[in-house]
Amino acid sequence: MCPNSRMPVIDPVYPSDNAPVDAAPQRALQEDSPPPLKVKAMSGTKEISATLPPVRGVFGDGASDDDAVRGLNRVGVIDVGSNSVRMVVFDGAARSPAYFFNEKILCGLGRDLVQTGRLHTDGRARALAAIRRFALLADDMALTSLTMVATAAVREASDGAEFKAEVEAATGLSMAIIPGDEEARLSAQGVLLGWPGARGLVCDLGGASMELAEIGDNVVSRRVSSSLGPFQLQQVKGGKVGLRTYIGNTLKAMRTEVGEGHDALYLVGGSWRALGRLDMERRGYPLTVLHEYEMTPKSIRKTIDWLQTQDLKKLRDRTGISPERIALVPLATVVLRQILSIFKPRQIFLSSYGIREGILFEQMPDTLRSRDPLIEACRHLEQANARLPGFGKRLYEFLMPLYRNMSGERLRLIKAACLLHDVNWRAHPDYRSESCFDTATRANLGGLDHKGRVYLGLALMNRYKSSGADSRLTPVLKLLSDEEIRHAIMIGRAMRFGAMFSMGGPNGAGELKYYPRKKVLELVLRPERQDLFGEVAQQRFEALAKTLGVTTSLKIGRAQSSSGADGSEGDSEG
Repeated sequence: MCPNSRMPVIDPVYPSDNAPVDAAPQRALQEDSPPPLKVKAMSGTKEISATLPPVRGVFGDGASDDDAVRGLNRVGVIDVGSNSVRMVVFDGAARSPAYFFNEKILCGLGRDLVQTGRLHTDGRARALAAIRRFALLADDMALTSLTMVATAAVREASDGAEFKAEVEAATGLSMAIIPGDEEARLSAQGVLLGWPGARGLVCDLGGASMELAEIGDNVVSRRVSSSLGPFQLQQVKGGKVGLRTYIGNTLKAMRTEVGEGHDALYLVGGSWRALGRLDMERRGYPLTVLHEYEMTPKSIRKTIDWLQTQDLKKLRDRTGISPERIALVPLATVVLRQILSIFKPRQIFLSSYGIREGILFEQMPDTLRSRDPLIEACRHLEQANARLPGFGKRLYEFLMPLYRNMSGERLRLIKAACLLHDVNWRAHPDYRSESCFDTATRANLGGLDHKGRVYLGLALMNRYKSSGADSRLTPVLKLLSDEEIRHAIMIGRAMRFGAMFSMGGPNGAGELKYYPRKKVLELVLRPERQDLFGEVAQQRFEALAKTLGVTTSLKIGRAQSSSGADGSEGDSEG
């Protein structure tokens, strides 16, 4: 027994937790609100509605103010899936989640579900052992909240309710067996956590089910669940023809629920991630970060055909994919090929965020949901690791004349770079620039595609070095255009100057002005601070001007008046 009075445990109570799922898709209720769901919480029982967004679903309202955000210090989720059981602990309610703890066991709860109608015997024992361990770990970590959800296998198995009772008796925790459309909603909500502006169709493939959900305008709308998980498909009769027919008919039925014309497809789930890693292997892709990895229908079809000629064991050894996971990839490819044919997406993205991140998103207040996940993550990294937290904002403002007319997307990358410019200061000086590059390209940062990662990494690298792009990075730099490479180097040189010009903030020592038509970069020094412009500062200022292809101009401004205004003339060109 591991009751934990410190953790609020939320347990939705459904009228039919273990109702069987038909082969046909389970229609998500769109028009009429279902009856309110009773949610057991520490404060008692309250009624909420499980309608479409902006309603939060079965986990109640999110925190409503900054105090509540600060209270979400460590948020735990136990995801009891058909193939794996995983516990994730998010460190705080940052808009871009940080993973304090992450452990999974591939139990295969749903492995024999179709033949027996019950949970796999060995998988059930392993799952229970894993959850008992997770409960003890959660108690040790003094979590703010812990939510446990079970999906298709437990939902459909005749002994699902019995397993739920066994888990609750053994751990003192509550398990919510969520219906298919709620699973689809939470998974899609996880995608929105990482892609606030995402629009298209989310496809979450689990061991015993597959969900589709429509997203756009930062909300989840139409969604539907089906039995297209690999464990279910292994039992379809009729050989390859029967399997393709079954999948095709099910997908067409799902299409009537979620509609057509979705240009973007967001793939969630371990089998999709494994397929994405194999696509990278075939292409020789230089950056093996799965989140926000982009594929095309043509590339996926080539990879599916290529896999039929490969030794999966050798691929497993080269890519690190587990034996249990890679064994399900062939069935996943059959499903994906037909998804491409029936839904005709133009872009396909991998999302490492899914149902667990969706549950975290559920607990965030609207003020936190509306923030940029990339900038929030960078702010947290700066606060935790920089020598002078808050300096990044002043650096960004000081350098603003250099990029005043740039696109919003480019500006957010520059802002992220300024926030991160000092987080690797503890690294050995000989490797600091490489460490900066790794921070951008390897760190868990949401709202950042692969091109953005490389751009950000190159800018940060040049904040600590003056030699431009390292030749060892040539493969990964192919993700950027020549213009993007030049611009990232320029931003790095600008940060290299601005970061050391004044420890109190460069805008307190002078003002930068840029005249691109005149090809002049001007620095107006405050008279009382002009001694800060020493030899090293002069060298870095000249290096920045050389990168821009302009000449330099130096002026001494008038002493500040009591109102704070100075008498320097001129203004930066637009």
